[in-house]
This record gives sequence, C-alpha cells and structure tokens, in this order.
Amino acid sequence: MEDCIFCKIIKGEMPSYKVYEDDDVLAFLDITPVNPGHTLVISKSHHETLLQLPGDLACKLITVIKKITPAVVKSVEAEGFNLCQNNGSVSGQVVGHVHFHIIPRFDNDGHKLWSGKEYGEGRVENVLNKIKQEL
Repeated sequence: MEDCIFCKIIKGEMPSYKVYEDDDVLAFLDITPVNPGHTLVISKSHHETLLQLPGDLACKLITVIKKITPAVVKSVEAEGFNLCQNNGSVSGQVVGHVHFHIIPRFDNDGHKLWSGKEYGEGRVENVLNKIKQEL
C-alpha cells in the first residue's frame, strides 16, 4: 500500500527502531509508547485486519511475539504486559495494517484498558444463540 506508514517502514522509506526482523515479520518500538518498551509487531505483507491475515502468517506473528516479549518485559523491568490488537477505527486501530502491541505494564502506571458492564436480563442468552448460529 502506497500510503501505509507501516509499509513505508518495511521498505525502509521511514525510519524505525527495529527490535526484530525476519522474512515475514517486523517488530519495532512504538514512537508514542504507552510505556517504555511498547513494541509493535507487524506482518511484512499488507493486510488491514486480523480477519484478512492468512492463518499461517497469524501463527508466525504469534511465534515472534512469544519470542520477543520476554526480552521486552525484562529489558524495562516490567511487572507484566498487555498484548493488544485492534481491528477497525472504532476499536482504536489508527494504522490500517494489521499489528499487535506489546505493552509493558507497571504497578500504578495509570493505564486502564476497559470497564465491563453486565448484560441486561435475557440478553446474554440472545447474544450466545446468535453467535452460535453464525458459527
């Protein structure tokens, strides 16, 4: 994709702080991190969302994530991490190129992901049935 910033990073047209690279996957530090060490893991081929990503490439991304996350966490002495992946602008996806966020977490870092809310009466069964029908 010509206008995709991640594709430009892959091609070397934009700078990045590379953490890891192989034939299919690139990982680099986020330039506006939630916390130090915040790393993006992307496919080198352009796919907008996780649902468009071929299964074998999704497996490769997860394998790389499992490989580099311990190094990310240890290097910044984090107490844990979030693995985030957004699909579509409504979910918070800013760059239309599938990517995962490895976000080191620290006690009292002030970041919250979401707050849950209960289903209304009878709603959970309705949603469950619709999901099962779609499967």
